[in-house]
Amino acid sequence: MQEKIFIIGLPRTATTSVCLAMLNLGFKTAHTAYTREAMIKAQVIADTPVFCDYRQLDLDYPGAKFIYLTREADLWLPSIRQLLKRMYVNLQRTDGGFNPTLKRCYNRVFYPLTQENLDRDDFLLGCYRRHQQDILDYFRGREQDLLTLDVSQADGFSRLLSFLKLVPGEEAAHGFDRINIGGKVTAWNKIRHPLKVEATLAGKIDKVT
Repeated sequence: MQEKIFIIGLPRTATTSVCLAMLNLGFKTAHTAYTREAMIKAQVIADTPVFCDYRQLDLDYPGAKFIYLTREADLWLPSIRQLLKRMYVNLQRTDGGFNPTLKRCYNRVFYPLTQENLDRDDFLLGCYRRHQQDILDYFRGREQDLLTLDVSQADGFSRLLSFLKLVPGEEAAHGFDRINIGGKVTAWNKIRHPLKVEATLAGKIDKVT
């Protein structure tokens, strides 16, 4: 079984930028995985369901590595608020909307997800800090399996390469490409790369445990 790498930062912490970097470093990568095929095929998986289900995935994939992405609160707050407000109706619909895995993950991490709470900085920061503390507590004593990374830091790309035990090349000086800027969240859909793994099977999902 190939070693898995799970990117477990919350949405709007540069998960797409890191996924693009992993593609360019030669890893089969899925930004979200909603089928067993995607979960098995991809070596690197980000976003849903992994930011929510990292404990179970750690048990399912012994030897896996985890990358926890952080972002300054004053940058993350307006970005996550805009995203959640845009997604809110489809996250809460009982007659359709987003797929059940995505709904479960967002509603668990951002609980209770209400319109009123989305306007509260303290609520959103509380969700962020709770998720962060849960990760740090879970991996305490296993720091070799967890990289905590802020992609805006000058040494971020070099630290990623070191964690992956890769020799730095020209890409280390270039750093991470900034995508999904200005509230946009569709950049991954437009990426064409032979190592990109689709999250669904022709738009269909199955239950990922």
